[in-house]
Amino acid sequence: MTLTQLKSLVQSGQIDTVLVAVPDPFGRLVGKRFRADFFLDHVVEHGTHGCNYLLTVNLDMDPLDGFKLASWETGFGDFAMRPDLDTLRLLPWQSGAALVMCDFVREDGVLVAEAPRSVLRRQLDLLAQQGLTCFCASELEFYLFNQTYHSAFQCGYRELQPSSDYRIDYHLMQPTRDEPLMRAIRNGLSAADVPVESSKGEWSRGQHEINFTYAEPLPMADRHVLFKQGVKEIAEQHGKAVTFMAKVAPDEAGNSCHIHISLWKAGRNLFWDAKRRAGSKLFRQFLGGLMRYSPELCLFFAPTINSYKRYQPGSWAPTRMAWATDNRTTGFRIVGHGNGFRIENRMPGADANPYLAFAAMLAAGAAGVAEQLDCGEEYRGNAYVDAQLARLPASLREAADLFAQSALARAAFGADVVDFYVHHARLELQAFSDAVTDWEKLRYFERI
Repeated sequence: MTLTQLKSLVQSGQIDTVLVAVPDPFGRLVGKRFRADFFLDHVVEHGTHGCNYLLTVNLDMDPLDGFKLASWETGFGDFAMRPDLDTLRLLPWQSGAALVMCDFVREDGVLVAEAPRSVLRRQLDLLAQQGLTCFCASELEFYLFNQTYHSAFQCGYRELQPSSDYRIDYHLMQPTRDEPLMRAIRNGLSAADVPVESSKGEWSRGQHEINFTYAEPLPMADRHVLFKQGVKEIAEQHGKAVTFMAKVAPDEAGNSCHIHISLWKAGRNLFWDAKRRAGSKLFRQFLGGLMRYSPELCLFFAPTINSYKRYQPGSWAPTRMAWATDNRTTGFRIVGHGNGFRIENRMPGADANPYLAFAAMLAAGAAGVAEQLDCGEEYRGNAYVDAQLARLPASLREAADLFAQSALARAAFGADVVDFYVHHARLELQAFSDAVTDWEKLRYFERI
């Protein structure tokens, strides 16, 4: 939606509220709601402000210690929130509402480097300097439950009822029960400039997948985070709850976020060699970088403690570093041909922050091109059972350590960005270490 269109809708009374949003380190949207007339008269030109602690809190909004970016010692001041007017859109599921994405900016007008949108912008600027563009797409999975968020919280998220009684991968009958909600999601998100291609039942009970139309990385990431929020809000309106946790239950498949990516120039997919009808040299080098550097950048694919419980053999999530054509046991699955030829990264879970995941893929791929790496021979077989293949990090602690030690991460993102996200991960690890879990009570309460 253009600014002119917004003004017209405000004048006609169809829009009275504008949400001014910015993605936080977890990929959540935070921000403010403005009266639409005030937004047009003031925020469009001057922006607004948000407390800089928004980048240094945990999921419970507790201010965290040890960050250079923002702290009690520096008084938790403000960062400017600069609207990106290219992201203006309607929110059809909220009455009279529109939304605009923002960048966090310092007083001197410089982007806050640690903010997720800034991390991705840096990689896109480097790509543009080479005259290249990128297209990518997210595939998000989630679980749908027949409880509301309030009732799920009140019961401690125990004994939740999945929306289906059995596995529904590609089923057409049982998902019809969920179709009022899924139709509202497809249509509502598409009307909010999050073009949805399709929805389908996924492998586990109550699990669904929705696919988006591909786009350049920044608008794709914006659509991704808005999609997650929109799905939750629309589900709430239908008396349901969804979760994008990477692993909801030990005996069910995890929620994935498969990322498809290719590099383009002048309307042509550079990953495809038309003469050979196969992947180009650029493709092989880019994939070689992903193969070489993904383990040390895995923190941007799997950012939570729960993320690593998804990496289980035979679970549809990868456990080993390998690539192959249309093989779902490998970390990188190659699909399509011609301009549709692309790499599918199966490592990220649905809990990944898309800005950071896209940035990590671009950084690793660019390093592969710069270093003229090659992806090696295509893997054949079941990668789950091949112990000779390099494995992914097994825990958030291992991923944080690898990220902290990564020379590529520090060169690509900057030392401050690396230290910022490593510190977030280590504080999350400490919080989990301090917690007393249900597993411990069940294990030890009576019998120890």
